[in-house]
Amino acid sequence: MTTAFVNGRVFVGDGNVLDHATVLVEGDRIIKVEKGKSSVPRNAEKISLDGVTLFPGFIDCHVHLCLDGSPDPVATLMKEPVQITTIKASLHAFKTLMNGVTTVRDMGGKESIDICLRDAIRSGMIPGPRMLVSRRMVCMTGGHGWHFGREADGPDEVRKAAREQIRGGADLVKFMATGGVMTPGVEPGGAQLTEEELRAGIEEAHKANRKTATHAMGTQGILNALRAGIDSIEHGVYMNEEAISIMKKKDVFFIPTLSALFHIDNKGIEAGIPAYAVEKTRQVKPHHLNSIRLAREAGVLTAAGTDAGTPFNEHGRNLEEILFLAGQGYTPLDALRAGTSIAAKLLGVEKDFGTVETGKTADLVVVKGNPLETIEALPTSVAVVMQGGKVVRNDL
Repeated sequence: MTTAFVNGRVFVGDGNVLDHATVLVEGDRIIKVEKGKSSVPRNAEKISLDGVTLFPGFIDCHVHLCLDGSPDPVATLMKEPVQITTIKASLHAFKTLMNGVTTVRDMGGKESIDICLRDAIRSGMIPGPRMLVSRRMVCMTGGHGWHFGREADGPDEVRKAAREQIRGGADLVKFMATGGVMTPGVEPGGAQLTEEELRAGIEEAHKANRKTATHAMGTQGILNALRAGIDSIEHGVYMNEEAISIMKKKDVFFIPTLSALFHIDNKGIEAGIPAYAVEKTRQVKPHHLNSIRLAREAGVLTAAGTDAGTPFNEHGRNLEEILFLAGQGYTPLDALRAGTSIAAKLLGVEKDFGTVETGKTADLVVVKGNPLETIEALPTSVAVVMQGGKVVRNDL
């Protein structure tokens, strides 16, 4: 099967934008990207790019497909039958793919649902985005996320917990360096796993060629994780100049998850979100936005991640994160790169994904209009989704 996207605007993903370009797909690969007039095989299915823009498949670097975006999703997760969670997660995956996100990094599931969902999608059994999964989050006893995380205390136990996730099929290992918003009784700014504990777990993951990520809001926890060798900082609410300096020096990625912040703040307790979560969110908001400003001004590698599944942060609305980044001073070009090429580098899949280039896997998305000029329309403008050379949505 050959598909030709013809004569239009192509957002390559590396900072370049091609006008009047043609992209040819054969099988599951991009075989030609050419600017100007280009020959197309007679038998090719043609998709005109007139008035639209072609993007690489978007990537969301922080989702929770097992969480349903309800006012108190963790409470819902803990009380509902695992079979219902599995069905919900499958529907969340479908919505995510249909709305232009062809790859996600799932940052904490329940009872290996995320592993099974990943494998079912890979086998073609069900539709959904390509998934990299962390399995159970590693946290201290009673720490943030303990409800469905793997509690561990001391370097040896954290090392064992990391090994368990790898044995269970995890693509990366996630550690909880601080408290957070959605766990009652813990402070977002408080350090949790120690530097020594984090180092033990990170070393174990790296030995197995797995990347690592950390939920990290408070300054001390962020610094603990950075000194221990973490690959990405999730949330990064209370970052300081020292943290920024280390991230720049070591090319550590930053995933701000603005969607989680804004949806909780906008909906509030009136929508049924627990009061403690709303209060903590509003307490950290100015610090979070300041940290994002520091990271942006310093040129820290920033990737898009929504934390989808948290209150009113719905699966399928993932591209809103790109708008939120643009609202915090990122140029439309940089915000879009955060959800394409930079995200691919964070996940370690840049050889196959993240840009529209010859030889790469044909995960492609067509968006109506030109988001570089009217980025506000991006989340509701997806018209065509191609995954692995197969068109799974076409509204043109």
